[in-house]
Amino acid sequence: MADAPESPLPSARTVRCPTCGGASLYHSRNPYRPFCSGRCKGIDLGAWANEDFRVPDPTPPDDLPFGDPKA
Repeated sequence: MADAPESPLPSARTVRCPTCGGASLYHSRNPYRPFCSGRCKGIDLGAWANEDFRVPDPTPPDDLPFGDPKA
């Protein structure tokens, strides 16, 4: 098993890019962090804009009756 590549900056660490899974330098000099590139950052932003990432909403729709479940 190969060792992780040395980061070019002593205070930087290498993390996995959330989009492609590749190595990404997590440091203030990386303007795309935690992403590895502008392309991966754009892909993630597009997924949010398309509502691919959703938080479930536990509230029932407005057209369902509430109160007594037998009604």
